[in-house]
Amino acid sequence: MNRRTFVSSSFSLAAPLGLAGQTGGANPGEPNEAIERARQNAINVLNPSQQQLEHGLRLHAGSLVFESYGFSPRMAMDGDAVKAAIEAGASDLELEDMREEMMMTRAVDSAAERDEYFSAWKASGVTAIMQNAGEEGQDPLRLIKRLARFTYTTDMLESMVSKAVSAADVVAAKQRNRHCLVFTGNGVPLTQHWVSVPDEFRFIRIFYQLGIRMMHVTYNRRNMLGDGCAETSNGGLSDFGRAAIAEMNSVGVIVDVAHCGWQTSLEAAKASSKPMVASHSGCADLHQHIRCKPDNVIRAIVDTGGLVGICCIPSFLGRSHDINAMLDHIDYAVKRFGADHVAIGTDIAYSSRANASEARKLPPRGPSRARFEYFWPPNALSVPHNTTMAWTNWPLFTVGMVQRGHSDSDIQKILGGNVLRVLKAIAPDRQVSRI
Repeated sequence: MNRRTFVSSSFSLAAPLGLAGQTGGANPGEPNEAIERARQNAINVLNPSQQQLEHGLRLHAGSLVFESYGFSPRMAMDGDAVKAAIEAGASDLELEDMREEMMMTRAVDSAAERDEYFSAWKASGVTAIMQNAGEEGQDPLRLIKRLARFTYTTDMLESMVSKAVSAADVVAAKQRNRHCLVFTGNGVPLTQHWVSVPDEFRFIRIFYQLGIRMMHVTYNRRNMLGDGCAETSNGGLSDFGRAAIAEMNSVGVIVDVAHCGWQTSLEAAKASSKPMVASHSGCADLHQHIRCKPDNVIRAIVDTGGLVGICCIPSFLGRSHDINAMLDHIDYAVKRFGADHVAIGTDIAYSSRANASEARKLPPRGPSRARFEYFWPPNALSVPHNTTMAWTNWPLFTVGMVQRGHSDSDIQKILGGNVLRVLKAIAPDRQVSRI
């Protein structure tokens, strides 16, 4: 049996379990070459035995897979509509909003995009995602836009992908062979009236009521709560930040320090009375990067009952910059902190194959300045994305862990059990599941 036949036959074995997922796009039933190419690249790097591949695929298909932070598949924009808006004089902000809305919602109205959207879900074998549903910042009106778009998509496509607000919802989605999104905001919403501390925090409860179950304490820059990971001062958590964490604990929102500075992360962990997370990060003692966390910070997070989610961003992981680098960080975290405190938060997304052709319809645009929140130091994102860590390669992450000798029970914790546990601890089930 040659290599290609071996790989194809192994994925065929997983097809009844929901891992075939190799079609999508304008012509349903045709192979999705983007998914196939990424899958083959990862297989070539991992070089598993047939037994390892088949065991990993079956284990993945049978497991509840809950990503600790990421993005559901992204849809292509409508190039003609965006071009028309440009020609009508739309501002940069209007165009950015228009493209983002299409990327998050076009599966509702476009049959081709809907087919590709679900083909990517199927190929991934993912049940639930802690979905980025808030633009970086703290203005409630800014944060609510993505939340509205993903709420709309899950409302309209609920029979396949629904909004989840509890661990019970996620379990129910797996039982029904469906997918779901648990919303996370990329900032703590503040009134910015600065009347009183309780007044500033009243939107935390409002956003919880809208479905948000996790929030970033900071993004890369400093804010009123603490220092972000790109601030050289590493000043730590403010008193206001400690009050915010207490409110998040009280309301039922998971504290996320993925983008926080090391001292801010450490002090947040010491301040939190509930399990908290670094949802998409890595191990700085394995590869030093501002977006990874050193051992003492991870230990403090673990001591809350929380977890560290290992991402798929090559610049953060170092070493080989491919799927093995991600697996190295998983191995390291499991060895140092135990399998009960490790997850996978890829921080990447599958993008519709039509996006490139739609983008070519647009007229050229001039240069733009970097956005304030991003604040990446030179070379912090110097390594391009590696297709072996494509979002649709989730089943091969499981194969890689099988190869590395992790037990099935530990793998299932890393794949989703740990995220489910943290969600249940911070936002316990209070009603009958809505799914």
